[in-house]
Amino acid sequence: MTRPIETGIDLLILHTLRCCGYCGVARVAAATRLDEPTVESELIDLAVAGHVTRLSGAWGLTESGRAEDARRITDELETAGARPAVTAAYERFLELNPELLDLCTAWQLRTVDGVPTVNKHDDPSYDARVLDLFADLDRRLAPVCGELSAVLPRFARYPARLTEALDRATTGARELVTDDTASYHTVWAELHEDLLATLGIPR
Repeated sequence: MTRPIETGIDLLILHTLRCCGYCGVARVAAATRLDEPTVESELIDLAVAGHVTRLSGAWGLTESGRAEDARRITDELETAGARPAVTAAYERFLELNPELLDLCTAWQLRTVDGVPTVNKHDDPSYDARVLDLFADLDRRLAPVCGELSAVLPRFARYPARLTEALDRATTGARELVTDDTASYHTVWAELHEDLLATLGIPR
């Protein structure tokens, strides 16, 4: 029987660094949906505990922090009884992942006269068709994220961020498809890493 568990702020920040790698306070805040002062305060506490370190303005996990994250994420998963649900969702995610990679390629490259060419985004109708395919993929990912969020509420942050990136890309912020730390592709990659880390699956 599953029992939804809300992740503590310190673990949420620790795990965000696990999934994103070294990054600044602003990116951690965007990923966790927390305000920057809260994130910075928690990062300082985690640094005092020896779990994170700061390098050239970016924060990242120490070996101790990586071990602590793995221990606590596993404990969260087992306490919630969520392993079967997360495993099933991960398998469904893997079915969608190749489509995401193909769409990112289609966004970055076009075939012109049989030759792959860099997409200069000067054909609105082509970009619109690719974005429609992203929207369809996003709709099919939504139930997977819903299943994850039902057992581990921290996963609810992903569909919100993915939809936001896609909405902004559709209204002109083209970099939010593949070329920004807040892009659809980047957030998707973070979700993929989170699933691997949560289930303890090595890359």
